[in-house]
Amino acid sequence: MAAKSFDMIVVGSGPGGYVAAIRAAQLGLNVAIVERENLGGICLNWGCIPTKALLRSAEVFHLMHRAKEFGLKADGIGYDLDAVVARSRGVAKQLSGGIGHLMKKNKITVVMGTATLPAKGRVQVKTDKGAEELEAKTIILATGARARELPGLEADGDLVWTYRHALQPKRMPKKLLVIGSGAIGIEFASFFNTLGADTTVVEVMDRVLPVEDAEVSAFAKKAFVKQGMKILEKSTVKKLDRSPGKVVAHIEAGGKTETMEFDTVISAVGIVGNVEGLGLEALGVKIDRTHVVTDEFCRTGVEGLYAIGDIAGAPWLAHKASHEGVMVAELVAGGHPHPIKPGSIAGCTYCHPQVASVGMTEAKAKEAGFEVKVGRFPFIGNGKAIALGEAEGFIKTVFDAKTGELLGAHMIGAEVTELIQGYVIGRTLETTEAELMETVFPHPTLSEMMHESVLDAYGRALHF
Repeated sequence: MAAKSFDMIVVGSGPGGYVAAIRAAQLGLNVAIVERENLGGICLNWGCIPTKALLRSAEVFHLMHRAKEFGLKADGIGYDLDAVVARSRGVAKQLSGGIGHLMKKNKITVVMGTATLPAKGRVQVKTDKGAEELEAKTIILATGARARELPGLEADGDLVWTYRHALQPKRMPKKLLVIGSGAIGIEFASFFNTLGADTTVVEVMDRVLPVEDAEVSAFAKKAFVKQGMKILEKSTVKKLDRSPGKVVAHIEAGGKTETMEFDTVISAVGIVGNVEGLGLEALGVKIDRTHVVTDEFCRTGVEGLYAIGDIAGAPWLAHKASHEGVMVAELVAGGHPHPIKPGSIAGCTYCHPQVASVGMTEAKAKEAGFEVKVGRFPFIGNGKAIALGEAEGFIKTVFDAKTGELLGAHMIGAEVTELIQGYVIGRTLETTEAELMETVFPHPTLSEMMHESVLDAYGRALHF
């Protein structure tokens, strides 16, 4: 059977793959995209989107319990876990269907099946009907990643869950152990804790949310403990003893091991790239710790072969994958795109309170040799935050004292995931403190705290 020819083949239809395909089609390329499960990949179906739907339900549930604070009455407050999950799955299904529409709109050929790369410029797809042969000068690998599983802590879908099990829980946990306090772990901890689970979080590092600024981590821990979570830092789950209906976790801290009993465990100890079974090694692709090695333009070193998104390494973020997809499509179409600057990609965590950041932490900036000016502004000093009943949190900014460059920004509190983009734009435009100070922020908004934090770095804060 003769191979079907395209200008570009994208393997994987997550936020990196489908965006790359759309941009390439916009630029006049004949594009095929291969997907083995659901259009939209993990992000739309089993990650970013359905988790936010769950967390929104938990947020509303939390607010209902605070009704009296707002002069409202709410009696008999409860939840239907099956209905909460059904809404989440419905949101995912709606968006996945939307990707299908976008593929048709942009005349992109969708091939459902599992891909391998038998030779340079060729893709073989195992489908329900057999095998299809495809060929193209350009192939983009966008196969994403999956949950890392540690020996002895493997998920079984019953007592021990990955994020996929947690998105469709068979039951509401009563005593929950979450292993890992990165974004995935702490979001699930926040969701189940809000709905009433007795939640313990174990983190091997010296603080929760370890990639965030130390002040943000400390504030987050205090908030989580206030909500009833137990936080065990510098701790390691060494073993899980499973028996019907319960798990006994052996947790080591400070050289001592204690046992704790739970009915459910969520393992959130990182991810591994989906590099197996593609035939990459035979093509000469370099793989480092389950991730494809690329240059700044996502080139693998094999002619015509690119890798984007989670398979290409940190930061493991959907928006980074999408931007890489656009960059590669434009490069292949003859354009001259700028390479991505990882330091200007924001990270967002949708726990309660929310966390968002971009650029260097204060500690990293000092390690890099910068003399810094640091500004802070608390939510309690902002009128809109008080009116919303969300007066806990702060915004922190870090500047180069010599040049005024915004080195980093770090936030914790209500809706900070919607605020961080202001600082992202600032870094992209290479803004200094002067431009940020001269910007007029609307009143009353939470965004005024961004302005005040900048002012505070230079001793000019007005409202605190």
